[in-house]
Amino acid sequence: MRAVIADGKGGPEVLKVVDLPVPKPGPGQLLIKVRAAGVNRADVMQRQGLYDPPDGNAVLGLEVSGEVAGHGPGVTAPPIGTKVVALVASGGYSEYVAAPAGQVAPAPEGVDLVDAGGIIEVAATVWSNVFMIGQLQKGQSFLLHGGASGIGTMALQLARVAGARIATTVGSDSKVKIARALGADLVINYREEAFEEVLADHGFVPDLILDVVGAAYLRRNVEILGVGGRLVVIGLQGGQLGEMPIGNLLYKQGSVHATSLRARTLEEKRSIVRATTDALWPLLASGTVRPVIAHRHRLAEVSEAHRAIEDPEHIGKELLVVH
Repeated sequence: MRAVIADGKGGPEVLKVVDLPVPKPGPGQLLIKVRAAGVNRADVMQRQGLYDPPDGNAVLGLEVSGEVAGHGPGVTAPPIGTKVVALVASGGYSEYVAAPAGQVAPAPEGVDLVDAGGIIEVAATVWSNVFMIGQLQKGQSFLLHGGASGIGTMALQLARVAGARIATTVGSDSKVKIARALGADLVINYREEAFEEVLADHGFVPDLILDVVGAAYLRRNVEILGVGGRLVVIGLQGGQLGEMPIGNLLYKQGSVHATSLRARTLEEKRSIVRATTDALWPLLASGTVRPVIAHRHRLAEVSEAHRAIEDPEHIGKELLVVH
């Protein structure tokens, strides 16, 4: 089968399409014939040598859509040919991938199977961090950093459905427009304004912050949290070592959570996938929520897909179409 690996550490040019054996599904696994794979920031970090896969698989890719092509020992369902999506620790950029059965879900109704290749990882990330950990409730104030990304465009829509008051930071005027269209009440271009000053001017005190920046925003995020506020950090685009005003956090009785979906146990991932699909799939079927897809690329165009996601003007999701 064709699959994508990183031939060394570096830029998009190190990504290579190679021939590898079709994986055999192990106990508790399903073999998926991949229709499409989502391209994520974690894949960029893996390519750069900053985010090694926990299973040692050199093939990139954390999420796929496709059809069930085989069953491992102990697994009998769903039937061969069933259209599904799957969350995987690695191996998604390939024609076939073996996935734990608990991390496979029916493909969502109302979404093209190719577009579905870019849903499960962002959806599970958003649901687990914003709602399961962050406990966002109707009427609460939610600050989202990176509102035009794949995660951001999904988080905006789900927070809107939940009835939250939403502020988000983005990096360009075109991203301001898409964030507003997806439900943000307040959109801040961080290249032109300090987000904490704009929030203060509007009396916006976050109950929950979802942050992909990390160190560069740590102090600023803690300082603007409301009493009992939650800061959930899911990315390190702004570095790994930051300074946090602990006294401020104590005074507010706030909390800071740092999470990685990829590093969670199989049982945790199974629970997250089930909770995510129960909550989100009806919204996709009704058209209330939709994936925001930027481009579809052939597998051989994987380097272009990575260049696209690293473009400062990038919005939404990049996909690799495999079959």
